[in-house]
Amino acid sequence: METRKRINLWSSPRNISTALLYAFAQREDTYVVDEPLYAHYLLHQPTTAAHPGAEEVLASQEHDGSRVIRQLSQQDYGSPVLVCKQMTHHLVDLPWDFLTRMDNVLLIRDPREILASFSQVVEGVTELDVGLPQQAALFDHLEQMDQSPPVVDARRLLLAPAATLQQLCRRLEIDYDPAMLHWPAGPKPYDGSWARYWYAGVHASTGFHPYRPKQIDLSPALCDIAERCRPVYDRLLHYAI
Repeated sequence: METRKRINLWSSPRNISTALLYAFAQREDTYVVDEPLYAHYLLHQPTTAAHPGAEEVLASQEHDGSRVIRQLSQQDYGSPVLVCKQMTHHLVDLPWDFLTRMDNVLLIRDPREILASFSQVVEGVTELDVGLPQQAALFDHLEQMDQSPPVVDARRLLLAPAATLQQLCRRLEIDYDPAMLHWPAGPKPYDGSWARYWYAGVHASTGFHPYRPKQIDLSPALCDIAERCRPVYDRLLHYAI
């Protein structure tokens, strides 16, 4: 069947966005793609953060971000719906005009929770590495282009998965499918090569874990980053479904 709807899930929280990608993958009408711009980002990365498995990513993906964008915008994937999990900071050095040809969703999470998770895998983290400043710019750009992108907050999603997914599907003008609430445990054939460094938690899951507040202890440097990101998160949270 012809691909008619193309959706980007623009994220800074990787585990929650992976769970949401797994949810969409349970739909019979959907083809999913995991972070197709990662290799492009590694070649244009504006920070010094070291990403585990970077050579594997570069070996497994197309490096030319513009070529990737053309493929995502034009290729027929044999399913009516295409869903791409994207990291917002991967948009570095790319034109944004393709965004208006696709539906876009912003996934947000409390910056302290992002940093507590991200810094366990990547050292030397800055706010640009977790993507919240870029999410604000992306939201503003989409608003200027007459899109009102749905915003999904990780905490709200975990507190009410079915209700949040129903609202999200309604905003995207696709039917809600209860199959989105559950998936088989373990690695998936559509996982990126970096899954073994990042996806242990979601591989152990079979659905959205109930939200539980966590005790978070950040270094002073990470606390400073979280505080700088807080206004962006609070602003986007106002629009969250």
